[in-house]
Amino acid sequence: MVQHFTFFMLFLLITAFSQHDDRQVSLIVEGEKHLSHIRQLTFGGENAEGYFSFDETKLIFQSTTTPYKCDQEFVLDLATGNAKLVSTGTGRTTCGYFLPGDKTILFSSTHHYSDDCPTAPDHSQGYAWKVSPEYDIFLADVDGSNLRQLTTTPGYDAEATVSPLGDRIVFTSTRNGDLNLFTMNLDGTDVLQLTHELGYDGGAFYSWDGKMIVYRSWHHTDSAQIATYKRLLEQNLVRPSRMELFVMNADGSNKRQISNNGAANFAPFFHPDNKRIIFASNMENPKGRNFDLYLINVDGTGIERVTFNATFDGFPMFSRDGRKLVFASNRNGKVQGETNLFIADWKE
Repeated sequence: MVQHFTFFMLFLLITAFSQHDDRQVSLIVEGEKHLSHIRQLTFGGENAEGYFSFDETKLIFQSTTTPYKCDQEFVLDLATGNAKLVSTGTGRTTCGYFLPGDKTILFSSTHHYSDDCPTAPDHSQGYAWKVSPEYDIFLADVDGSNLRQLTTTPGYDAEATVSPLGDRIVFTSTRNGDLNLFTMNLDGTDVLQLTHELGYDGGAFYSWDGKMIVYRSWHHTDSAQIATYKRLLEQNLVRPSRMELFVMNADGSNKRQISNNGAANFAPFFHPDNKRIIFASNMENPKGRNFDLYLINVDGTGIERVTFNATFDGFPMFSRDGRKLVFASNRNGKVQGETNLFIADWKE
């Protein structure tokens, strides 16, 4: 999820884009047999983490675009194409999601600490994400009004998503000194810790039946890696060069690793059959610059590449019936780093 979307753009170091006329550019790349009728939803800036409302007539997404200096949350009406700012326009936001009934949204934000964007991570120690302790999770009405704070515990609280059953929120927090996954009721009560292993557990999504959670993680066992991880985390930094996919039951039991490719795997999302997971990975790019979408069975078998774009594809989400796929991509960008949202028909 990308709460770290802007940082991913730094990581990718994407090469310059071709300047083609839109009418001459196909949005489908050769080999993308699962995709048809792709429609571009945003144009210009950095747009990512587009997630459906429960009735699938809207998307909530984060965007860095003029006049905002860092990510803010917007709600896009899929019928009209109109997008409305629903965060405060200050601080930095990430990870928007709808609650049941589509009258309430949640997102994480730093605006209550400062109107300014949080400081960028120090890359003198190598590439790292910043897990800003200023992030808290907020609720708001779907138009951005009636903002109220859901988490108040010190530390990073972000990467929140909602069960399709509409009963629980899963999120990442440093409240216990490590990056672990927690769940809570929609009103913030009954907080339960699901992961306890040392390392970054995050970017979690529920299966459509609410019985499983998929997430990205890497658990450090080597003493030197552990020391580096702890040192960086004390500076609110984490190095994401390796993230594997894990699945567990919704109560935190029966954890199992389903990828083992040594790559940066992130943004996993269940297919509505609850037997497959779509995710983004740089597993076929040795320099780590090209992320594509892949399918994998819930038992870790049957990996299949879905997108073949030469730059970045990520943050996929299926519609409830499995007929639509929303994702973010650099395809058809006009300037380096431009990322937009796309929606495609899904073909089995």
